[in-house]
Amino acid sequence: NYKQNGWFFANYTDNNGNTVIARFQVSSDPNIADPASEVDLLHVDQPYANHNGGVLAFGPDGYLYAGLGDGGSQGDPNGNAQNTNVLLGKILRLDVNNGDPYSIPSDNPFGNEVWAYGLRNPWRVSFDKLTGDLYIADVGQGTWEEVDFLTAGSPGGTNFGWNLREGAHEYKGAAPAGAVDP
Repeated sequence: NYKQNGWFFANYTDNNGNTVIARFQVSSDPNIADPASEVDLLHVDQPYANHNGGVLAFGPDGYLYAGLGDGGSQGDPNGNAQNTNVLLGKILRLDVNNGDPYSIPSDNPFGNEVWAYGLRNPWRVSFDKLTGDLYIADVGQGTWEEVDFLTAGSPGGTNFGWNLREGAHEYKGAAPAGAVDP
């Protein structure tokens, strides 16, 4: 709804190495942001200096999707990607048109911001403009990179398997039940 409200969103790493997802307002000049308008939507502590993810995209449902990495180091030592109570290693889904500063869509599968999980470092997401399908580019540990895919209208809760799987291959163990291969 940028034309109506002048809001735009950024995902950045702050000076302490943590993830911030923020909303900004355009200034009276349509080509310049008002730097004093920043509203933090989410602030996520990062345990290590890598795997912050950082991508944002609006889905065909009007919700804001955000890719966050697993928090870094090698092999996801904190087990963030498989823990649906942690925002790291996930695709988040936020309703930025309702709530202050956002609300959680009622059909998010875990009652929080998490939409999909089991990702290492999703650095790009894209919704197909014709079909609404979702593509996710995710960094592998060392051997396998992956592109993950969800058809339009897929319910939330998909597990892509990291850190038990690297791509379609075993990493630390068997794939969790129901995990989706790239």
